[in-house]
Amino acid sequence: MKEKIIKMIREYIKEYEKRSDISTSWGEPLVGFADADHPYIINLKNTIAPTHQLPSDVLSSASIVIAYFVPFTRELAFTNQTDGDIASPEWALAYEETNQMFCNMNEYLILQLQGTGYQAAVSQEASTFEQNRLISNWSHRHFARAAGLGTFGINNMLITKTGCCGRYGTIVTNLDVEPDSPSEEEYCIYKKNGHCGVCISRCPSGALTLDGYEREKCYQVLKKNASLYTEFGSSYTDETGEQPNSAGSEVCGKCAANVPCSFFL
Repeated sequence: MKEKIIKMIREYIKEYEKRSDISTSWGEPLVGFADADHPYIINLKNTIAPTHQLPSDVLSSASIVIAYFVPFTRELAFTNQTDGDIASPEWALAYEETNQMFCNMNEYLILQLQGTGYQAAVSQEASTFEQNRLISNWSHRHFARAAGLGTFGINNMLITKTGCCGRYGTIVTNLDVEPDSPSEEEYCIYKKNGHCGVCISRCPSGALTLDGYEREKCYQVLKKNASLYTEFGSSYTDETGEQPNSAGSEVCGKCAANVPCSFFL
């Protein structure tokens, strides 16, 4: 069943990017299957916030969180290599087109899973962002970490075996499959051998340091870009999941594009 789901995700993305109203292209996705009751996941209420949802909050019979990483292309990353804190319009558009593609693909996957006798759902919190605390109550990256897709770098991105330049999505299900385990291999070059740190110099806000990540500094850049890129959509919704809570595309991507860990393959 795992291979069937991986194939569905890969084929859906290939077909989706053929649409005449889509400009973005994507690389081959990575897919992992996290144990919904893994201690790493249960502890998210401590590591992120008490309000962070658990899989059982989304689906009472949850057993697995399907997590996927969809890489951007090197060509897209190249457009976002300019100095300063303004993301490229291509990057902003890709961000929003990927968000919509994930919504459509998740609906498709849920129907396919239901057709084989399983239940599946997505967290409504996945599309929201608490502006007062600068957190999400559903972290795709942390679930992807539990699913064995990668490890966190000093750029605060989850770095996979193919890199970090891309986006993550998740689906909660009651699939009866063997879960994957969190990766024991370190993918952040700096954490691995103390060399690199390029993402720190690429960060236009100074939010990234070897001592940690300052959310407020990063968010100021995201809001600046959102005020410029209002034509592609709104990155997040309010707590109802219906109304946008950002002026436009809250993007930057300088620490994920054109750094040594952007692409490994």
